[in-house]
Formats: sequence, structure tokens, C-alpha cells
Amino acid sequence: MATSVAERIAERIDAMPAGERRAAQTLIGSYPLVGLRTVADFSVQAGVSSPTILRFVARLGFQNYAEFQAALQEELAAQLQSPLVRATGGRAPSGEGNPMLAATVDNLHETFRHFSARQVEAVVKLLAGPRGRVLLIGGRFTDPIARYMAAHLAIIRPDVFHLAGQESNWRDRLIDMGKGDVLVIFDIRRYQPSLLELARKAAGRGVAIVLFTDQWLSPIARHARHVVAGRTAVPSAWDSSTSLFVAAEVVIGELTRRLESQSASRIKQMESLRGDAD
Repeated sequence: MATSVAERIAERIDAMPAGERRAAQTLIGSYPLVGLRTVADFSVQAGVSSPTILRFVARLGFQNYAEFQAALQEELAAQLQSPLVRATGGRAPSGEGNPMLAATVDNLHETFRHFSARQVEAVVKLLAGPRGRVLLIGGRFTDPIARYMAAHLAIIRPDVFHLAGQESNWRDRLIDMGKGDVLVIFDIRRYQPSLLELARKAAGRGVAIVLFTDQWLSPIARHARHVVAGRTAVPSAWDSSTSLFVAAEVVIGELTRRLESQSASRIKQMESLRGDAD
């Protein structure tokens, strides 16, 4: 699978001058639609010159703006694919080995080629903050990862909540959200509008959002402080969440190490309380 434009940005953004970095951030914030506009429109939205946009596109490895837009159009088509289209649109190649396993291993490799140690550290630092709460939620197929991550985080730090139940219930939790809180959202194609609305309103209240999504980027990216983009496509009608699950486990492991003394004390107290209950 070709490297997405978002992945190319992740690889190169540290080397970009300020103007190109603004172009990159603008594109990620309205991915991929702003890149499908004219160079002039893109430059106005990013607040940079048209030549800066063209240099940004060249830095990403495209020969010209038309080639850049063609790549974004292909990604947009992939975003909108339904399981039915993926089931009938192609078959796994025949040959030795398991194509699902091969694709999953490749997804993991590509995910962690772009999910850098520096980004892991930034996400962990945010989740380790002593002030505020950590709230987690996912979509139809990804909420089990959010629940799994919440169960671990609740052991190593206080004030961790999984937003479960009816949508109206977790939307009502917005009234208690504010600056210092972190909202972790898992959202992959076809993206869930209710999660986008939750993210928009939470961001408006000063909540820091960490988004775990696919390589095509959920629209929630425009509201997120950190975006973890995992590879999800496999030769199946269904996307695979394996890379997001492993990315979540990496964050859990690093956060546990960062809060080692605090987490050890909490675990000890929990074990004591369990013993009392027995």
C-alpha cells in the first residue's frame, strides 16, 4: 500500500520551514479536502504564499500539484469505501502464506515507522498530567480498545473514565469537561459523526484530544492535539484494528514506566483492598 500524504507529512514535518509547516498543519486540520482546492485557495487558508504551497508539495515527494491532488483523491475514495465495496472490489493474492497475517504485519511495521518515539513521549506526557481527568471512547468497532486502555490507565493513575452507554449519556458528560482534561478517541473509517461532534464540543471547552485513527485521518484530526494514525487496511471486507491496539499498548506501557512509583503504590493499595474483600 502506498504511503499516504498524512504519513509523508509525519515523516518530513520536522524538516519543514515555518511556512511549509503551517501548510502541513492546515492540511491535517481539514484532511484531505483543503488539498483538493486550488493552490491559491490552499495558500489563503494556510496563510502562506502559493510558492510555499508548491514547495510543500515538492517536499512531500510529488512532481507537481496535480499529482499531489490525485493522491488525495485516491485517499478520499478509500475513506468512503463500505465493507461491501471492499468485499467485492478485490481478492487477496494467492500463494504461500496467510495474506491477512502478511497485511497485518505490514500494517504494524508502517504504523510504527510513523508513530515516532517523540510522538509517543508527547502523548504519554499529556496522559500523565496530574491535573484533570482522562476520558476514553471509541466507535462501533474501536470502542473495545478504548475500554481496554481505560481499564489499564485506571490502575496506574486516578480519574480515568470510559464513556460507555447511550450517546446522550456521554454527551452529557461534556458539562464536566474542561481545561486539564484529556479525551482519547478511537475512530476509523467510516467515521462516526457523533464522535466528531463530541470532539468539536470538547475542544471548544479546552479539552486536549488524542486521536487514534487510520491512515486516511478521521475528521476529528482537526480538533486533536495529537493524532496517532495506524494502518488498518487488509484483504478483507473489514478494516483491522490491530495496529491501533498495539499503539494503545505501547502508550500504556510507556505511561506505566513514567508513573512507576505512583502506579506501584496504586497497585499495592488495590491488591490490599482486594485482600480485604476476600
